[in-house]
Amino acid sequence: MSKENLKEIYLAGGCFWGTEKYLSGINGIRKTDVGYANGNTENPTYEEVCHKNTGHAETVRVFYDPQQVRLEFLLDLYYDVIDPTSINRQGGDVGSQYRTGIYYVDNSDLSIIQNSIAKLQEKYEKPIAIEVLPLKNYYLAEEYHQKYLDKNPNGYCHIPSYKFEEVKTKKES
Repeated sequence: MSKENLKEIYLAGGCFWGTEKYLSGINGIRKTDVGYANGNTENPTYEEVCHKNTGHAETVRVFYDPQQVRLEFLLDLYYDVIDPTSINRQGGDVGSQYRTGIYYVDNSDLSIIQNSIAKLQEKYEKPIAIEVLPLKNYYLAEEYHQKYLDKNPNGYCHIPSYKFEEVKTKKES
């Protein structure tokens, strides 16, 4: 995969298994992997992220083709599978590692993200709780977490399974 024309964004949306499967189904997404972002420790393990207060969020790294999918549309699809007002919780998963977050590496993406969040806020009375920060660090999760729901189709996920098929048909208007 040539990354020269691709952009990257890091999205935390609760348990990374389902978020990764969902995002990987979007037209224009070229590659995804899961890891731990914006924490206080180096090279954390899953066990440490879950139980040792590392500050990391379970996150999906997304490489996408901006000629095929605009960041605004990608974020709208991401919002469709999270509760953007929930703090440190998505579905049955509770803890700071399950917080929602958009972590960017390209400073020109910040205004797009802020405008997108402002538009999203119009749909909710409660404040949007999605963390928006530059990416500080990202560590690839253990291999057994990569494409987890493809390897374990009956694995737990907070995202309804029909969303995985539905997203494949979504097109920008």
